[in-house]
Amino acid sequence: MNEKLRVIISNNQKKVKVPTGIRMLIRRCCHAVLQLEEFSDLAEISVTFTDNEGIRELNRQYRNIDAPTDVLSFPMGENGVYDTNLETGAKILGDVVISLEKAAEQADAFGHSFQREVAYLTAHSVLHLLGYDHIEKLEKVRMREKEELVMNQLGLPASSSYIIEE
Repeated sequence: MNEKLRVIISNNQKKVKVPTGIRMLIRRCCHAVLQLEEFSDLAEISVTFTDNEGIRELNRQYRNIDAPTDVLSFPMGENGVYDTNLETGAKILGDVVISLEKAAEQADAFGHSFQREVAYLTAHSVLHLLGYDHIEKLEKVRMREKEELVMNQLGLPASSSYIIEE
C-alpha cells in the first residue's frame, strides 16, 4: 500500500452496516486513482459515510438540490494547487461523502455488489478531487473510462457495458 497516501474514513450513519474490508477497499481505490493519474506527492483524502438524509442536507446546503445523492466531492485544490497539511507535508485533496444507503440502493438496482458500488463512487469522487468533471460529453466519457480502469484494477469489473447515446 502507498505510504504516500493517508485516507481518513469516518462513519456518520447507522442505516447500513459497514462491511468488513470496505475501508481497505476505499484506501486501495484512492491509491489506484492517484497511481493512474501519476499523482506522486504525499496526499490526504477524507471519506465520510452518511445516510440519505445526511447527504440530502449537504446537497441542499452546497448545491441547492433538495434531494439525496450517492456521493459528493469537496475538492480542496484548484488547478493542481492544494493546501498542505503542515504536520505531514501532504497535499489535502479534499473530502468525499458517500451515502451508504444510496450506494446499497444503487447496487441492487444495477445488479452488482455493494463493494463495487462503493469503490466506483470513491473512484468517481477522487477524480473530482483531482479536477475532473463530467459536464461535457467528452469529459464524461474520459472520466468513465478512468473509473472503469480503476474498477478493473481492483478486480471489480462492470457486470454490463454502458452505452453512451450519440
